[in-house]
Amino acid sequence: MKLSARLVAVAAVLATAACAPQTSGTSSSDKDEKSGTLRVWLFQEVNNKPKEQAVDSVLAAFEKAHKDTEVTVEYIPVETRAQRIKAAFNDPQSAPDLIEYGNTDTAGYVKDGGLADVTEEFAAWDEAKDTDPTARQSVTVDGKVYGAPYFVGVRALYYRTDVFDELGLDVPRTQAELISTAQQIRAARPGMYGIAVGGAYTYGAMPFIWAHGGELATGKAGSYASAIDSADARKGIEAYTSLFGDDNCPAAKCAGMGGNDTVTAFASGKAAMAIGGDFSHAAVDAGKVKGKYAVVPLPGVESGSIAPAFAGGNNLGVLKSTSHRTLAVDLMKRLASKKAQGELFDGMGFLPTFSDVREQVAAKEPFVKPFVETLAADTKFVPASPAWAQIDSSLVLPTMFQEIVSGKKDVAAASQDAAKKMNEAFGSAG
Repeated sequence: MKLSARLVAVAAVLATAACAPQTSGTSSSDKDEKSGTLRVWLFQEVNNKPKEQAVDSVLAAFEKAHKDTEVTVEYIPVETRAQRIKAAFNDPQSAPDLIEYGNTDTAGYVKDGGLADVTEEFAAWDEAKDTDPTARQSVTVDGKVYGAPYFVGVRALYYRTDVFDELGLDVPRTQAELISTAQQIRAARPGMYGIAVGGAYTYGAMPFIWAHGGELATGKAGSYASAIDSADARKGIEAYTSLFGDDNCPAAKCAGMGGNDTVTAFASGKAAMAIGGDFSHAAVDAGKVKGKYAVVPLPGVESGSIAPAFAGGNNLGVLKSTSHRTLAVDLMKRLASKKAQGELFDGMGFLPTFSDVREQVAAKEPFVKPFVETLAADTKFVPASPAWAQIDSSLVLPTMFQEIVSGKKDVAAASQDAAKKMNEAFGSAG
């Protein structure tokens, strides 16, 4: 079992993604080979080594159980996942057997015909009964199961305890205090961002919209309408975009930043605060700020309130085109098992999707507490529509934020244009 065989150059990933065709659906393979090579695509993390180690542990046991089977793993950038995975749906010959995918992509990938229905296998899996209901919902479309939940994730506020102590600052208890505190830090330390924010960090911006009473969309599956241009949503957009400027995070540097970029800025000591996930813990601890930070729930509008967080996370799914269905399902269950999720938590800080395992890790690791509190307070999800994959991949919300922070459009015009694009996507989804 060679580790080098599992790692494929990211440059090749980017080159392939750049010319990926649009998906037109795929078909089931009529083969179910019990040996050979299984190809797996997993997401590249900010600090990927602990994830690789947790995965390699599973692969060693899998290959031992299946003597004539080899697994190759390719770690692909999250930012280019849409093009790469949709291209795979169109080209079964070069497609992987098993993929990691964001839980917001489930409905779209099912509509594209790319994921295999594993309802029966999931129901027969002993550990599945302990899956968190929200996580189970994230792999379910129209009552059928299309994968196994891999981890659940929410975001909270990371802050530098040493910087706060030296400047005599209190931890923000409202979003207004968060903004003013960030500006105070920037004024006192011009070379540091008060809080690292990104114009391409959709899931870091959403809590501001939700905390002000706004919504991304209204309705239900099959009949969504954008609400991003409502009065309440605009208040949240204004709050978030006010953090882009020379008094905190200059637009020239921060408008193009995504979630990983903001975490990297914090971990490297360039920012006093950042909105990061429980899954960011390992990357932060691997940086310069280890031992000099703490985490609290992201505050809402009212003092002491917690801003609603996006209920994120990733799933694992078998492609419908696989010629190794039985092996791929077995590997999926092994990677998503309680043992593997526990190891992934130990290495990366990713919260398990099993309720009992999550309780166990929360009891032994203090850093989990603010994220568990956030989960308990209020979480929200994106519209459960195939249109969301199109909205996300076409960067509708990042474009809106970037137009505002660059001064090209005001909040009203930018949100109105974003709403129009979202409604076109909802309409085309059927």
